[in-house]
Amino acid sequence: QVWLVESGGGLVQAGDSLRLSCAASGLTFNRYIMAWFRQAPGKEREFVAAIDWSGSGTSYADPVKGRFTISRDNAKALVYLQMNSLKREDTAMYYCAARGSVIMRTNPPAFSSWGQGTQVTVSS
Repeated sequence: QVWLVESGGGLVQAGDSLRLSCAASGLTFNRYIMAWFRQAPGKEREFVAAIDWSGSGTSYADPVKGRFTISRDNAKALVYLQMNSLKREDTAMYYCAARGSVIMRTNPPAFSSWGQGTQVTVSS
């Protein structure tokens, strides 16, 4: 069974930075595309960023380009999301997700495994 456990969320002020972490177990980590999604109250879950198995290929949603950076450590089965210059509109529950394919996708149904989420709240 695949387990994804997120950490690092919290309450910050606009302009601050946070780094989210996702620890994975129960899968051959370096064969999975990993991604971050987020969901704000009353809104649909949306794609944030994804990274391929090697770490050399990444994809970002337009609202976070230039501010967020996704990375991974295959030796430790960890994926990170460095979030800089946070804005109020970044407030959401952030989820880690895994996709057992080499083909990059950004839609939630393409990801088979999900964590429980970590809350990020940005105050102005």
